[in-house]
Amino acid sequence: MNLSSSFAIVTGGCSGLGHATAKALIESGWEVCIFDLNQENGQNIAEDLSQHSCFFEYVDVTSSSSVESALAKFQQKNIRLLVNCAGVAPAKRTLNRDGEAMPLADFASVININLVGSFNVARLVAAAMAKNTSFNDDGGRGLIINTASVAGYEGQIGQTAYAASKAGLIGLSLPLARDLAPVGIRVNTIAPGIMATPMLLAMPDSVQSALASNVQHPRRLGLPEEFAKLVLHIADNAYINGETIRLDGGLRMPPK
Repeated sequence: MNLSSSFAIVTGGCSGLGHATAKALIESGWEVCIFDLNQENGQNIAEDLSQHSCFFEYVDVTSSSSVESALAKFQQKNIRLLVNCAGVAPAKRTLNRDGEAMPLADFASVININLVGSFNVARLVAAAMAKNTSFNDDGGRGLIINTASVAGYEGQIGQTAYAASKAGLIGLSLPLARDLAPVGIRVNTIAPGIMATPMLLAMPDSVQSALASNVQHPRRLGLPEEFAKLVLHIADNAYINGETIRLDGGLRMPPK
């Protein structure tokens, strides 16, 4: 992808996979805007990377008006890449120890943030990308990368909402790529396994080791930087389209 005057949006870019991706893109010559709800952290990150053209916008990915308002500020930019990393991962069983059913609102909230929110940003960014001039001989105008999870294939106990939201993103990849092919926008999805994000690294070493024990090789947690490297490769390789790529060291999740 031609990086000249290229602009990327990373949702959930204040921490974890999103932050690693934003940093890697900037180091590779991209201008980046982080969409996130963590305003204080986001502004600090943007200031730290300001010499590299990093921006921050307070955005609720589930709100059309919030996303539209942020995008309006970058109408003059050539938005070439969207990486959707914003998401939540609460754990709750369908029935609790007392036999009470999970509140429907809890399930709907996860679907709304992880699946509907990702599609909301994707559809609005796609509309902006479609106005771009093509940057290669194939007529390419942009790339959208969504973040699923291996839980979308092998959801664990307590992950009904999370697994369903990530399975939805896996199912979204090909039809969204087909929808956007006429305007030269590729769509791909990354399904990471157990990654060394701040949330996981805050757990005791014994818990981290137990999680890593199911990884085939290398037997460790995945690094956010490895996720970012895959983003860069997908951006560079124009023939990857409509795919979901597992990034998990051969992991297959057990029931719990």
